This record gives sequence, C-alpha cells and structure tokens, in this order.
Amino acid sequence: MTRRPRLPKPEDFTAPSHSALVAARLGLWLGVAFALCFATGLLSHHIQHPPGWFTWPTRPVNLYRITQGVHVLSGIAAIPLLLAKLWSVYPRLFARPPLRQPVRLAGHGLRRISILLLVCAAFFELVTGVFNVAQSYPWRFFFPQAHYAVAWLAVGALLLHVAEKLPITRAALSERLGAKAPSEPIGGPDRSAAGPVRDDDTAASGRRAFLRTSAGAAGIAVLATAGVTVPWLRRVSPLAWRAAVGPQGVPVNRTALAAGIVVPADFQLEITWPGGRRGVYLADLAALPQRTAELPIACVEGWSASAYWTGIPILDLLGHAGAPTGRPVRVSSLETGGLYSTSVLPANHASDPLTLLALRINGEVLSPDHGYPCRLLAPGRPGVLQTKWVARLEVLA
Repeated sequence: MTRRPRLPKPEDFTAPSHSALVAARLGLWLGVAFALCFATGLLSHHIQHPPGWFTWPTRPVNLYRITQGVHVLSGIAAIPLLLAKLWSVYPRLFARPPLRQPVRLAGHGLRRISILLLVCAAFFELVTGVFNVAQSYPWRFFFPQAHYAVAWLAVGALLLHVAEKLPITRAALSERLGAKAPSEPIGGPDRSAAGPVRDDDTAASGRRAFLRTSAGAAGIAVLATAGVTVPWLRRVSPLAWRAAVGPQGVPVNRTALAAGIVVPADFQLEITWPGGRRGVYLADLAALPQRTAELPIACVEGWSASAYWTGIPILDLLGHAGAPTGRPVRVSSLETGGLYSTSVLPANHASDPLTLLALRINGEVLSPDHGYPCRLLAPGRPGVLQTKWVARLEVLA
C-alpha cells in the first residue's frame, strides 16, 4: 500500500537561515527601513495636503530633497529585506493549528490574519511605490490616496506583530550569531515546533552568510538607484530612473505638449487680492529686478536635480503690484483640468526671498517643458507643487 505523503512540519526545516537569530535581525533591519519610509512618507503627504497645524520650513532648501530621497531609498532597501525575512520564517506556515483548544485556535487564527494583512500591505506599498517612481500606473485607483491609506494599515499590523513577538525577538537579539540558536523559533510560540538545534560552526557560518547576503542585496539596491537624488552617485547608479538630463539639463515629468499648453501672444500674469487686481505683461516681468538662486527640483518619485533659476521673488512681485504680503498665495497654471494645475504657497514660503517666479534656468529663457513663460520655484517644496506655466497669483485672505 502506498503511503500518503506527509505534510512538512516547521521542525523539518533545519537551514541556518530559518533560525530565530536570523529572523530577529532581519526584522530589526526591516523595521528601521519601514519606520524611515513611513515617517518621511507622512511628511511628504502633509506637505502636499497640509492640515491646519502643519508647517514646513523653507530652509534648508534641500530639506525635501533629503526626506523624499530617504523615503524612496528606504523603500527600495526594504524589498530585499522583506523577501529575506519571509524566507527566514516561512516554515511557520506549516505549523498545525491547535484544533482541540478553542482559545489557542482563536489566537492562532488572529495571528495568521494579522500577518497576512501585514505582508499584503507591505507588498502593496513596495510594489506600487516602484511603479510610481517609474511613472507607470496600471490600475484605476488614485495612487497617493491609496498609498497613504495602506501605509497606516501596514504600520498598524506591524505594531501588532512587534508587540506579539517582542519577548522572542528580544531574546534572539541578545544572542550572538555564533551562539547556540534559541530553541524558540521566531515564527511561533510552540517549543515542540522548534526543530533541531544547530550550534556548530557550520550553522553559525550559515546564519552570518545569509545575513550578509541580505544586507548586501539591500545595499546594492540602494546604491544602484541612489543616483536619482545623490548627484555624486549618478555614475554608479545604473538603475536610477532619472538622470541629470532633459531640457536645459534638468529632467521633466510633464511636458508642455502633454499638458496642452498654449501661451497667448498677449500673455499677462494676473495678480489678484481681496479688493484689487493687476495684470503684468511678460516684458514688464523681465524688466523687474531679478534674483538668481541655486534651487533643486525634488519630485515625489525621489529624483532631484539642481539648477540656477532666475526670476522675481514673489515677495517683491506682490509689493510691486500693490498686493498685500505675508499671506498664502494660490498659484494657478495655464494648464486646465490637471490634478496639480494649482498649488497654494503657505505664507512663510510666499514671504521667503528665495521663492521665485522664475523666467530663466541656467541663464536661458525657460523652455516650454520647464514652464515658459514663467514658473514657481520655492525652496523645500515638492516638484509637483512647483507650478509651471503660471498664469495667476491670488493672494488669499
């Protein structure tokens, strides 16, 4: 009679990479990556959709460039770390549920559901994030809202998981990699499912090798992409999705053709405020005192590039028009119907002398793709809020 094949049990997996020592360290590294990614992503969301209590500073001018670079690169690093972590603990998927103990069975089921939620949310965030940096959207939902909502689900599930595994993880982290592996596996509380103990040199060497490989894969992934935001790494970042190339030496995400921009022959910049209005022709804008500043374009996709922008400080332009200053300013584009055809400059940005209505880039008149006839350039702002093809400035009450 043919014997039915036996389903594997957690103790059947004896590779050093499945030990609690390995899983705990990978979990710590992954937790750091997730924490950085979540915190900087939350900042980016609040900058773009600021609640009433939130204020983002104008200096240093590279602040958003740094925080968004950390956001994207920590997400990139999390991909190989997450895969390594899942490999280290997947034998626990074969643990038998305690069917004859209803209380323990309920706890087992809740743990499985929370882990499933965590893994699904983490993969959703990382996969859609990679598609976003590539500016590819093969789905129908609005990426920023979905990415923000699922981030909270992922963090909530992660905190529950950490709370449950904290005693096991703390014990595992206190052990040296060369020490005898704890009998308690990171994936579950049953000592009976711990598997054979391996404390010889081969097991210790295997644990170290797996961790080094995982850390190396994360490091290579970051190095291969970090050139998008770290200029001196661009030559060694073959997978960087944006390089310092494009019209007038700076990349663009949205071209004038894609935005359907038509600049009127008699273009006037409209400046309005409660109780007043003034139109300024382009030639008059060019005749006003200009300022040149080196400022970065830092996009939410993580890429950034610096250029020398020349234009009129918004503060001076409002004063020239007789408009009140020290207030928020709504900036509107010639583009109609776009999601980011308008943006609001907070009062602190509108009052900063480095916030420019730019007319030139690197000494040249703006090309259509860079926002001709004029565009906004404010320090420390996401590129998506640096409105191009500016047609109107509205001082808000």
